[in-house]
Amino acid sequence: MAAASWGTAYAAVEVTWAVTGTTVPWKEHSAYAPGVQLFLAALALLAGGACLASTRTLARQGRAVVATALVLALPVFVVGMTGLPIHFVALATLSGIESATGLAQVLLNTAGAALLLLVGLSHRRRLRGDCPRCGLPHPGPADGPLAHPAVSRAPRRTRVAVYALAVGLVPWAGVKTVWTLGGSALGVAGADWHRTSVAGASGPSQATASAGIDVTVLAAMVGFLLLLGLLSGWGQVFPRWTPVLAGRRVPRLLPLIPAWLTGVPLTLYGAVLMVMAPLTAVGLLPEIPPSPPFTTGSGIIWMAEFGGLAFAGLGTALVVAARSYAARTRPVCAAAGPRDAR
Repeated sequence: MAAASWGTAYAAVEVTWAVTGTTVPWKEHSAYAPGVQLFLAALALLAGGACLASTRTLARQGRAVVATALVLALPVFVVGMTGLPIHFVALATLSGIESATGLAQVLLNTAGAALLLLVGLSHRRRLRGDCPRCGLPHPGPADGPLAHPAVSRAPRRTRVAVYALAVGLVPWAGVKTVWTLGGSALGVAGADWHRTSVAGASGPSQATASAGIDVTVLAAMVGFLLLLGLLSGWGQVFPRWTPVLAGRRVPRLLPLIPAWLTGVPLTLYGAVLMVMAPLTAVGLLPEIPPSPPFTTGSGIIWMAEFGGLAFAGLGTALVVAARSYAARTRPVCAAAGPRDAR
């Protein structure tokens, strides 16, 4: 029902924007065309209808139609949420909202992607004959008491993979830190970086820069802290030093929601940068003219590649860690037997 309501609301918003000619940016200096907005509205209605139908007993052809609609719609709305980390950093640093409609579009796409993913998961479980709530086959209804697993760390191979992916942050964060401390890197002097990027920034950004920490690097450090929580036992039970909450179970969606919502768009955004940078360097894409504080096109290309490694690395690490956390913490119906965590 929630997904169907989202589809109706999404379509209404998109049609309104298309009819009134409202500008809805999807990237810098580019906006959604009215035809694209009407297509998204139709797709949202189709996906919402498929979600509503997925809860009913369907024939084989009906199940195939529902699955096809979800498979086609989900990637579209996942791609539409790629700007979420950028908006998050802007809001967290009090830099202001560049476009209210752009933020609304990203949030609508994010809500849709999350709902469609949950519906698709439940639909797949029903097709396999498993419980749509816990995902395991068991007798009895799917609304009985739940059993929570014991606290556990992520398997060693998962931890190694996550830490290896997080290493991608080092070149990008290192260059940013050098600039913040006043040094020069990639042909950019620290003074020029401060003059063009920090001087006109918000108070919090200037405060962190005065301490030698770039605000985006600080945001990445928060993401890495989230990674540690997803991999460790203290991410499942509040540690002793936590006031009031010490010893209580951490609601599993508390770390999972920011991990999924940040990890997926970061991965997509970073992958785009990692592909664009080398293609630009070899001339397959138009050369990027240098703009302050950069003095050469090569400096911009290298920084784009470093950013791609950082964003894709952190994003993929969050997705991998969240997958492990979700498997290790997933409660199951008490009627079901034990299952192995991944």
